[in-house]
Amino acid sequence: MKVIFFGTPEFAVPSLDRLLSTPEFEVAGVVTQPDKQRGRGKKLTPTPVKTLALTHNLPVWQPQRIKKDAATLTQLQQAQADVFVVVAYGQILSKKILDMPKLGCINVHGSILPKYRGAAPIQWSLYHGERSTGITTMLMDAGMDTGDMLLKAFTPIGLLDNAQDLAGTLASTGLIC
Repeated sequence: MKVIFFGTPEFAVPSLDRLLSTPEFEVAGVVTQPDKQRGRGKKLTPTPVKTLALTHNLPVWQPQRIKKDAATLTQLQQAQADVFVVVAYGQILSKKILDMPKLGCINVHGSILPKYRGAAPIQWSLYHGERSTGITTMLMDAGMDTGDMLLKAFTPIGLLDNAQDLAGTLASTGLIC
C-alpha cells in the first residue's frame, strides 16, 4: 500500500518508523512543517519527522501553507497514494487534499475522541485531571477530528505524568491500535 506521511514533531516519529518497517507499506514521501531556527545560535533545524525521512532517502515536502502551495499539491496528486497518514502535522488539510488518496486519509490523534478534539489534546487531558486517555485512529473528513473512528487504545495517566511523559507513551501506541 502506497502511503504519504504527514507529521512534524517527535510524537509522529514512532508512527512513521512503524510504517517504514512494515513491508506491506511503501512510504512514498513525507510532508512536514518547514525547518525552524532553534537554540541560542538560531541554527536552522529540521523537524524530527524530516530527520527520519532523510535517513530513509524519502522525498520531503515542507510547504509554509499546504493549501496554497501549488507545487506540493501537484506532487501529492501525482504520487497517486493509496492513503495519507497524518500524525501531529500542524496544518489543516483542505477537502481537495483529503480527496487525493484512493482510500482516504487516516489520522492518529492523541486523545480518546470525541473528547479533546483539535490541538493540545494531551495537555487538555492533564489540565482536566483525566485518569486515562489514549490514541484514536480515525478517517479524516472536513471537520476537526470528526471523522469515523477506526480504533482506540487506552492508557492510564499516572499521578506524576507530565505532558512529555504522556506524549511518549501515546506516541509509541500510535499505529499499533
